[in-house]
Amino acid sequence: MSRFLSFSDPEQPRRLAILLVNLGTPDAPDSASVRRYLAEFLADPRIVEQPRWLWWLILHGIILRIRPARSARAYAKVWTSAGSPLQAGTQELADRLQDALQADFGNAVIVRHAMRYGAPDLGETLAGLARSGMRRLLVVPLFPQFSATTTASVFDAVTAQFRRWRCPPELRLVSDYCQEPAHVEALARSVERHWQANGRSERLLLSFHGIPQRYVRNGDPYRQQCEATAAGLRARLRMGADELLVSFQSRVGREPWLQPYTDHTLAELPVQGVRSVDVMCPGFAVDCLETLEEMDMAGREIFLHAGGERFNYIACLNAGDDQVAAMRELVLRHCRGWPESDDAAHVRP
Repeated sequence: MSRFLSFSDPEQPRRLAILLVNLGTPDAPDSASVRRYLAEFLADPRIVEQPRWLWWLILHGIILRIRPARSARAYAKVWTSAGSPLQAGTQELADRLQDALQADFGNAVIVRHAMRYGAPDLGETLAGLARSGMRRLLVVPLFPQFSATTTASVFDAVTAQFRRWRCPPELRLVSDYCQEPAHVEALARSVERHWQANGRSERLLLSFHGIPQRYVRNGDPYRQQCEATAAGLRARLRMGADELLVSFQSRVGREPWLQPYTDHTLAELPVQGVRSVDVMCPGFAVDCLETLEEMDMAGREIFLHAGGERFNYIACLNAGDDQVAAMRELVLRHCRGWPESDDAAHVRP
């Protein structure tokens, strides 16, 4: 029996597949589900760059015994009737992008989403796309800034799946999109809408997910791209360096991570006389635990407890019109030269 998987079906039309990949989420806000999710997530050598034997002992001997219950309580705070906000938001974004691309490709395109860890499983989603006639595939990791901990891990997982396929699709991978004009414009418009509805605070704080400083020293371009996002947004909104700030959240362990730390920044701003702050998380395409619980809840508490008077959280782009439009432009650009793109009647030059 062949060890290669085959999905050939001559009856299926050849189609272009767009796969949006997000990080992942547990199936439910309980300890057992969170433990399964964390076991997969934290076992990825792209996430934790430590000797495997040592990290296995730490992960299974300490972390997976303590962290699931605590994380489950945090997930429960943001869980909705539709389930995980990350899951629901990513699904909606994929559905809306499918509708938007119909005008360009008709039935020749199919858009799906998968998670790097958890469900929808990446391998199962790719197999489903193959059974639907996929011949070309554009993978769009939903991480605006490249990091080996996120985007490269998605690349690893996708190519590992194709090692088992008899006939893999023609493949293209989007490495980052943080400086795409449509993306920067979408971020700026979300800030402007917030200001129109709520007024403008004294500071706009961009909080990005952190990574260990060691990763950047070893060549990860993440910090540089976070700063490029901030520069583009600062220019578009015509803000000064002291008005738009950058910080990094979600650090764990004792190793130094990218600084300044978001929790420290939120605690220090009131001491400096800042009474109001607007916070957004432009490293996340869709709202999730890190934005809704860690930032909008815990971050708010830190700022107000330190003497701040007004904390406003600006939601991620999620499946809003500006995000869908920016994703559509990104897809069209990366698909140029493929037959479906050349044959599309409405593709922009």
